[in-house]
Amino acid sequence: MHHDCSPSIVHRDISSKNILLDSDYEACVSDFGTSKILNKDSSNWSNVAGTYGYLAPEFAYTMKVTEKCDVYSLGVLVLEVIKGQHPGDIVTALTSSSTNEVDLKDLLDHRLPVPLLEIKKVVTSILVLAIRCVNSDPEIRPTMYDVSQELASFP
Repeated sequence: MHHDCSPSIVHRDISSKNILLDSDYEACVSDFGTSKILNKDSSNWSNVAGTYGYLAPEFAYTMKVTEKCDVYSLGVLVLEVIKGQHPGDIVTALTSSSTNEVDLKDLLDHRLPVPLLEIKKVVTSILVLAIRCVNSDPEIRPTMYDVSQELASFP
């Protein structure tokens, strides 16, 4: 979305309600009604648009939209998929300075059996990536390109 087009497009509402599965169960982003083209020569100020619980903190308080806003939303979405429900306050705990408060079992869907070791390693790697995506400092978050490359490297 961001690195394959120029100028970049920011979706501004990446959430579980805007992800559809195609006939091969591949995830596709839908509803581009809130999307915005980023102009490199502009400040990219915007009205707040998106779904509460997925909005990047800096977007909510500065109203400046960047690619990193979508990265944050994607991180929340990944946590939601793995947990089986919106992570809610866990995101706040993950972005605080003491991330030792969150246990891996708190991030997994309790309705599913404990994954086998090989799957647990992949899920843990994806969770680490999602946690990087929800970092409260947008400068520390990976780019969408980095996220895409890292996800493609998983078996």
